[in-house]
Amino acid sequence: MGSTVILTVRICHRPFQSFFQQGSSAFTTFKTSLCKSSQQPLSARCLCTRDPGVRLADRRNSGQGGGKNTRRREDESWGDAEKGRGKTSTLRQRPSLPRSVFAAGTAKRKAELRMMRKPALVCQDEEEPEGRMTRGAGKMQPPEQPLSASEWRKLKESLGNSQRFEVQMMQAMFSSQAELDIAKSLLTFVAMETGTLAYDLLLRYLTFCVSGGHDTEVFDVYDIMQGSFASLDTGASSLFIKSFSRTARWREAINILNELKKVFSPSPRNYGDVISAAILHGDTTTAWALYDELTEKGLSPHQETWDALFKGVRKTEESRKEAAAAAMSQSEHKERLLEILLYMRNNQIYPQRSLASSIRTWFESLTGQRWTGGWTTATPKGVCGCCGSELESIQLTAAEYQQLKGRVMAEIIQGQDVFNNTTPEELEKFKTFVKRKPAFDVVVDGLNVANINMDKSKLSETLLAVVSELERRGLTVLVLGRKHMLRPSRSWQRHNMDLIRQKAHCFFTENISEDDPFLLYATLHSGNHCKFVSRDLMRDHKACLSEGPIRQLFFKWQRGHQLVVGGSVAASKRVRFLSIPEYDTIVQTSPDSWHLPYDDTEDRSTYEVPQRWLCLTRKH
Repeated sequence: MGSTVILTVRICHRPFQSFFQQGSSAFTTFKTSLCKSSQQPLSARCLCTRDPGVRLADRRNSGQGGGKNTRRREDESWGDAEKGRGKTSTLRQRPSLPRSVFAAGTAKRKAELRMMRKPALVCQDEEEPEGRMTRGAGKMQPPEQPLSASEWRKLKESLGNSQRFEVQMMQAMFSSQAELDIAKSLLTFVAMETGTLAYDLLLRYLTFCVSGGHDTEVFDVYDIMQGSFASLDTGASSLFIKSFSRTARWREAINILNELKKVFSPSPRNYGDVISAAILHGDTTTAWALYDELTEKGLSPHQETWDALFKGVRKTEESRKEAAAAAMSQSEHKERLLEILLYMRNNQIYPQRSLASSIRTWFESLTGQRWTGGWTTATPKGVCGCCGSELESIQLTAAEYQQLKGRVMAEIIQGQDVFNNTTPEELEKFKTFVKRKPAFDVVVDGLNVANINMDKSKLSETLLAVVSELERRGLTVLVLGRKHMLRPSRSWQRHNMDLIRQKAHCFFTENISEDDPFLLYATLHSGNHCKFVSRDLMRDHKACLSEGPIRQLFFKWQRGHQLVVGGSVAASKRVRFLSIPEYDTIVQTSPDSWHLPYDDTEDRSTYEVPQRWLCLTRKH
C-alpha cells in the first residue's frame, strides 16, 4: 500500500479540562461536536495494516511432544531400534533427544545442545537484546496517573516536541497496559492543543481499549469514527468486530463484517470472533452459515473457533427456549462437529491441548453413547497405550505410492528448478544407470552423511562407517556423491572411497549438481520398500508440489522412509539410526473410536508431529 494518509477530525475549539475524565457523558458531547464538524467534506483512505500499532497480533501456538534417545542393540532392525537402553551413567547424563527427527521438540532440543556447546555466544546473545529493550523503553514511559493539558505539554517538550509524540505515547500505553483514564487525558490534551484528533491516534486508542477489554469505550469510538470518516480501514474493522462480538451487541459485528467484505476479504479471526459470539448466544444457524462461508473461501479456521463450536452445544441446550428459532437440531450440530475432525484429518491439522480437552468433554457428554476419553501415547509399533488398538500404518498404499511417485517425478525431478544445477543429459544418464541396477534397499546422500561429524578431515571415514553398517545388514545400497569426492585429499582418502565403492553401488554427479532430485528418483524408482539416508528434511522439495494433499502424502512417505544417523559416527563403534515409527500421526477413526494426535507444548516445528494422543472409545 502507499504511504499512510492521516485522516483528521476537526473539533471546535472549546474548553476540555475535564473532558475525558467525565466518562461516558463527556464522550457523548465529544461525539456530538465531531458529528457537526463531520459535515465538512472528508476524504478517506485505508491505513496500511502493516503498521504494528494498527492491529492486534493474534498468534497461534503449536506444541511439541518429546522422547528420549536410547542406545540400540547391534542386532536390532529399523522398527525395533528404540527398545534397547544404555546402562552407563555417562549416557544417562547426556541431554536426550526425541527418538525420531520428526518428533515434536527435536529441532528445539538440537538448538539447545548447540548453544550448550557455545557458552560464550549464549552470554553475548542474551545481554544485547536486554540492553536494546531497556533503551527503547526509556524513550517513552507513560505517566502513572492522568495529566492535565499543561502537564502533558511539559512532558512533550521534555521529550523533544516530537510530531509523533501522541501516537508513540499511546503505543507505549498499550504496551505497558496503562490505566484507561491516562489514555483519555492524553486525547483531551491533543484535542485542546490542536483542535484535531488524527485517525492514526484514534486507531491506537481503539487498539488500547480493545486489548484492555474497555468495550463501552469502544462503542463510543465506533460512533465517533462512523460519524466522522467515510470509511474505516481493515485494522479498525477487525478491532470493532472483536470487541462487539464479546458483548450483547454482537449482531452489530455481523454488519461490520459484511461492510468489510465489500472492500477486503475478512480474516479467519474476523469470522471466528462472530462465530464464537453466535454460538455463545445460541444462534447455531448463523454460526455454521459463517463457518461455511469461511471454509468456502479456502481459509482455515482458528483453533479458538473450533473450541467455541465444541463448547457451544452445551450453551445452546441451556438457552434453547430463548433461541429455538436460531438453533439447529442437536443431531445436525453433532454431524457438523464430526466434520471438523475429518477436516483436521484431511488437512493434517493437530488440535492444541485445550481444544482436545473440549473435544473430549463433548464426546463424553453425548447422551446414551458412553464415550470415554484418555490421554496417551503410542508404542513404536503403533499400538494405542489406552485402548490397545492399532493405529494406521505410516506406509503408503500401492495407489498412494504410485500417485506420489508420478507427481514427484513430474514436479520435482523433471521440474524447471532442477535444471538450474543439473543438465538434462546428466539426469538421463542417471536414469539409465538406475534402470541397469537391481532395486536398491537404501539410497545414501553421500555428501550430507559425510558431514555429520565436526571433524572435516574424516569425511570419507564417516561415510564408510555408515555404508559398512548398511552392508552388514544385508542391504543393497546406492551412494550418491559428487566427483570431487573421488579426488584423493585429507578429507577424501582414496582407500576409504575404494572400500565404499566395493560395498555399494555409487554414482557421482558433477560438483555443481543438486543431489536431492537424484536421491528422490532412485528411492521412488526402487519401490515402496526403499529408504534413504539424509539429514536434509526436504522442505523445499515438498513445497514444490502444487497441491496440499500431495504435499501431505510426500511428508507421510518421508517419515516412513527417511533414515537419519543418530549422534556422531566413530570408526570403532556401530552406527545407529533414529527410529522410524510404524504408524501415521493423523486424526484417525473407526466405528467405535477416535484417535487425535494433539499439541501439548509450544515447541513443535512445522515439519514435526506430536507425540501425544487423545483416545476416545465407545462402549456398547
